[in-house]
Amino acid sequence: MPYVAVTALSDVGLIRDHNEDSLVVGPWTLCGTVTENPQTLLFALGTPLVVAVADGLGGQPAGEVASALVVRRLASLGPSLDGEDAVRDAMDLCNRSVYAVADGDPELTTMGTTVAGAVVLADSLLTFNVGDSKVYDLAPDGLRQVSVDDSPPPAPGRRTTSAVTQTLGGSPVFSPVTAHVSAAPLTTGTRYLVCSDGLTDPVPDDEVEKLLRAHDDGRAAYELWKAAMEAGGPDNITLAVVRIGE
Repeated sequence: MPYVAVTALSDVGLIRDHNEDSLVVGPWTLCGTVTENPQTLLFALGTPLVVAVADGLGGQPAGEVASALVVRRLASLGPSLDGEDAVRDAMDLCNRSVYAVADGDPELTTMGTTVAGAVVLADSLLTFNVGDSKVYDLAPDGLRQVSVDDSPPPAPGRRTTSAVTQTLGGSPVFSPVTAHVSAAPLTTGTRYLVCSDGLTDPVPDDEVEKLLRAHDDGRAAYELWKAAMEAGGPDNITLAVVRIGE
């Protein structure tokens, strides 16, 4: 019987004073809090299952409000996300929801969030993102990023950039988004990683791949978190390892 195993954690890191990341796994959400250890949830394969990370915009107000709003909306929409158009509509709805909540509240003006995730269907996997949070496929021939970063090229000599060109919310006036959405066939044994840039900014992709290949889901999640912390933990770290099992 095929199933989906999702192992997730969220941590504030070593620099930030609070966690602006939020996470959704099916009907379960984790908003602005910290998990002591990786948590694993199992689901039957069939009904659309959404797994996503939303990373509230630092340097702007109420990032944790925006990210929580988005994952809770995705949790409620999850079972209806049965195709690429449904996911694009959900991203549009989430964007409009962030602006609607911020409208008229000076403390929430310009709040925004990135989002990246996957929807596991019975025979395919939809990946989506707005912003620079990431989705990876641990393919047999290497770790492959399947999300599309909404960010300008990094400056010479730098591996990453903190600038984002598209977010849910984040502007004084409404700005529409064009979500990146793609579909791929689903195969048993495949593993995916959904994460905020608090993991991938300090930890290079080759190190991420090495840790995923060396360990089972729970230990891999822990070792990825540990690698980000040992690299200075410069941002909130949220990740989910998604495995299609039999």
